[in-house]
Amino acid sequence: MNTYKVNSIQEKNISLLGKGNDTIWNKANSMNNFTSPWDKEPIKKIEFKAIHNHEKVFFKFKVDDFQTHIHPSEDQNDSINNSDRVELFFRSDASLNPYYCLEIDTQGRVMDFKARPNKEFDFNWKWPTQDLEIKSSVESNYFIVEIAISIQSLKDLNLLKNGKIETGIYRAKYNLQKDNTFKPTWITWVNPKTATPNFHTPTSFGCLTLEK
Repeated sequence: MNTYKVNSIQEKNISLLGKGNDTIWNKANSMNNFTSPWDKEPIKKIEFKAIHNHEKVFFKFKVDDFQTHIHPSEDQNDSINNSDRVELFFRSDASLNPYYCLEIDTQGRVMDFKARPNKEFDFNWKWPTQDLEIKSSVESNYFIVEIAISIQSLKDLNLLKNGKIETGIYRAKYNLQKDNTFKPTWITWVNPKTATPNFHTPTSFGCLTLEK
């Protein structure tokens, strides 16, 4: 299983601005070994970082992208589901019964839901708002998404066990086609080795280890 070490910091009052330039990120490990197993075209660089203190785990995506896409829809979930975004999935174990999903677009909007095997999604479930913070920004050639999740909520959902969080880390890139439609390229930290794109499978998860 792929593993990423989440370093520990002592800083307490951390304010996310969505710019990715807080000094805490200098102490985090950089991970950029993302691939699109179902697409032969090269993908632009994605840098993922995570760090934690005794209260929260902080995540940062920096995604190279010269043209981000937001799907025009009055329904927010439909819009996010068809837009450029990054994703974090968390599970208690390989049974995926249940697991929890955060899909976040370049505007910092989140589609959060509880899921079970065979893509059984509960969109009425929401991550507790007091335990989740998201900020984002879009620049000319990249975008940033920063996320803070309370450690208590991870424990309450049985996701943080013995200093480890089993996590899927993903990206959806929507590309303009000749017929003016947009089609996604699916990008993942862990190759699930499925014939077609599928993040909702046990083989797409790795492990985050919280260092002391």
